[in-house]
Amino acid sequence: MVKFLILLVLAVLAGGIAFLATWDMPPPSAVTEKVIPNDRFK
Repeated sequence: MVKFLILLVLAVLAGGIAFLATWDMPPPSAVTEKVIPNDRFK
């Protein structure tokens, strides 16, 4: 029973690692704008 649980945990970890390694995560689509005051460039 212990061997089965260890194999199950290893299989879940390996599956999670494989999923994260192959997942094509889309980039954020929200536009961000930051206003920089002109005083910093004088």
